[in-house]
Amino acid sequence: MSGRTRSWWGWGYVEDAVTGAERAELTRRASELMPGANLTVHRAPPVEAFGVRPSRVQAPPALAAVVSEDAEDRLAHSHGQAFRDVVRALLGRLPHVPDLVARPTSEEQVVQVLDWCSEAGIAVVPFGGGSSVVGGVEPRVGDDYNGVVSLDLTSMNRVLDVDPASRAALVEAGAYGPHLEEQLRPKGYTLRFFPQSFEFSTLGGWLATRAGGHFATHLTHIDDLTESLRVITPAGAVETRRLPASGAGPSPDRMFLGSEGTLGVITRAWVRLQDRPRWRAGASVAFADYGAGVLAVRALAQSGLNPANCRLLDPVEAFINAGSPTAVLVLGFESADHPVDAWLDRALELCRDHGGTLPEPPRRSADMDGSARTDAADTWRSSFLRMPYQRDALAAQGMIVETFETACTWDRFDSVRAAVEDAARDALRQVAAEGVVTCRFTHVYPDGPAPYFGIYAAGRWGSTVEQWDEIKKAVSEALITSGATITHHHAVGRDHRPWYDRQRPDLFAAALRAGKKVLDPSGILNPGAVVDPLR
Repeated sequence: MSGRTRSWWGWGYVEDAVTGAERAELTRRASELMPGANLTVHRAPPVEAFGVRPSRVQAPPALAAVVSEDAEDRLAHSHGQAFRDVVRALLGRLPHVPDLVARPTSEEQVVQVLDWCSEAGIAVVPFGGGSSVVGGVEPRVGDDYNGVVSLDLTSMNRVLDVDPASRAALVEAGAYGPHLEEQLRPKGYTLRFFPQSFEFSTLGGWLATRAGGHFATHLTHIDDLTESLRVITPAGAVETRRLPASGAGPSPDRMFLGSEGTLGVITRAWVRLQDRPRWRAGASVAFADYGAGVLAVRALAQSGLNPANCRLLDPVEAFINAGSPTAVLVLGFESADHPVDAWLDRALELCRDHGGTLPEPPRRSADMDGSARTDAADTWRSSFLRMPYQRDALAAQGMIVETFETACTWDRFDSVRAAVEDAARDALRQVAAEGVVTCRFTHVYPDGPAPYFGIYAAGRWGSTVEQWDEIKKAVSEALITSGATITHHHAVGRDHRPWYDRQRPDLFAAALRAGKKVLDPSGILNPGAVVDPLR
């Protein structure tokens, strides 16, 4: 990926961590929000302090070249990138460390790993970029296994084929977002799928978790860009047919999309490409009344205009991330085929109908450098990309900084938002943490929004994980009881299981478990995520 050093405990590259003036400014803003907060900086302990136990298992000689027992490597594969993961690492509390990290370079080696682990009773946790925020890659598998192998797919990262007639590409699952785009760019194509984790997540991870990308409408999830899959299971290989669409029964692709490595290991996929966009138009719209902004976004979502960017930030979120005193809608259109000025103009008419104003003129461009962003949009985008680094910095200063996301129908949004914010504020009081709750829309649909809530609170160093866990429980309960989903794009993992189990129909859970028994008869694949372990 780069000559830079990946952080084993936190987000991204060590060289890009928050330091100097950025840390000083971040600390100043945190002090303004929470005047009494103790913002002492804490450092991650050295790897040696964790006392990582020796591996309990030994790989067969045929796999020796692709297996690592290195303590730092194993620690880096012991957790995801949720707030609680980062803080536990800072506190030296990473109890679930894999025995080995396997990095296969071919499907044959994936088969060898699964065969060996099935026979030896060793759990296998598929691993891409490790950016899960729901415990999806944490080897928290219980005591019924003789060991745990983290199966890192990132050595399988090539674009194998491009079909220009169908505008599709065959890509190995371990390709990180930037490397995937680098391979497509010389051919004039793009997948145009940019989750916040883009730089440090893989195609396989996106597929396994049904990830959401940067498009706020229309092609919102990786599902929409998936043409076919190839999956290696302990029972054999599954390869679905390349088709633009099919009405032939339940979709096998849909069975594996979102299965989070519990049914098989996705090794490659045909994905639908796009031409690189040329025409762009964007604007930032201010709303003095947040409710009016919500109505404007609903009108946009139901208009058929399909903006690429349609993200509404409430006043607190807008202030924290864009310096705006009012709610802000970041709006944008793009196309590789035609100018999009008329689409933006009509969208702005709808916004004005609901009281929206333009603090600055719209930007329009006919090139490929993305210059149609407004100042507010630029500020928000920069903040968006720096958020994970800043989250780590604040977490190391005793702050609770975390998000939870959902989706609901428009008729329920007001009640869902009220239930979530009330639950979060009550939980903050109960854990004695002073803080604020924010809300933004990441994606919107004709029948409902995907609200994304943030918590910024002053915690007690040494207890912030427990404080957050109580907040998370309260909010998750509010989501389920108010009729929303436990997740729109963060996946289920292990952390969302109690509420996912209540969201899904019981008979569907039984059918899923039966399917797992066929595909993974020894029950070794990512035990505890999505579905109950077979052991």
